[in-house]
Amino acid sequence: MRPAFLFRLALLALALGSLAGCRSSRYFFDAPAAYFRYSSQTVPAVSAHRGGGSYPGYPENCTESFRMLAKRMPVVIECDIRLTRDSVLVLMHDETLDRTSTGAGPVQAQDWQALRSLRLEDHEGQATRYGIPTLEEALRWGRGKVAFTLDVKRGVPYERVVELVQRTGSQGNAAIITYQADAAALVHRLDPSLMISVTVRNEAEYERHRALGVPDSVMVAFVGTRAPDPAFCRQLHSKGIRCILGTLGNLDQMAEAQGDHLYREWVQAGADLLSSDRPLEAWRALQAPE
Repeated sequence: MRPAFLFRLALLALALGSLAGCRSSRYFFDAPAAYFRYSSQTVPAVSAHRGGGSYPGYPENCTESFRMLAKRMPVVIECDIRLTRDSVLVLMHDETLDRTSTGAGPVQAQDWQALRSLRLEDHEGQATRYGIPTLEEALRWGRGKVAFTLDVKRGVPYERVVELVQRTGSQGNAAIITYQADAAALVHRLDPSLMISVTVRNEAEYERHRALGVPDSVMVAFVGTRAPDPAFCRQLHSKGIRCILGTLGNLDQMAEAQGDHLYREWVQAGADLLSSDRPLEAWRALQAPE
């Protein structure tokens, strides 16, 4: 079956599940435990880079932005984790507060109580009424609504993030993002059940992870930010590994300039999950008739 048809079929099944009372009808899907694994029935999907943030009035790394997207599409939320001075895990991409909030200075120099008084700003620099969420708040909100990929920023211990994922019961709908094979191996040792987003753009990077004991069964492969290699994606698929393509940046700009049909072409080349700064546009493109 073609990807677009499979995607529409999945939406129909999810809608029927909602009518049967399986979950809230306000959101599109409940991120089942097997969501990050590849199979012949895998439906192409979209990940919101930094949890959204490209739409006026909706800041990045903001649960209200997550909610807006989740009511419009099945969405994976890619979000960023920083640590405050008093060791609270919060959602913030930058080291400093300046670009995305009404605050200033390093996140790690502030206590959580001080951050609670700040407001988030959208991509145009307009202050909103939304505050900085903690990771715990986001994970508890997201159960039954979205899947997460968690980008653990420099200086944040993986141990703290894994413990919170476990404590909130989010193992089934959260994957930990890593950039190096040794970090992936550490996360796997901390919790062998967790899915891990690994940077695997070629065979050598895949073998590096395997050599450190990271099994295929927990890998979600980030295959880069260029058009995917169909042969390599097929190889990963044969191992049950789903492929994330980062369309954020150049590929999103290419789609905006040349046409959103490019998102379908990248899926046809082997990308299963598009990590985009234009999540609504990418999702609509995947639904469009071929």
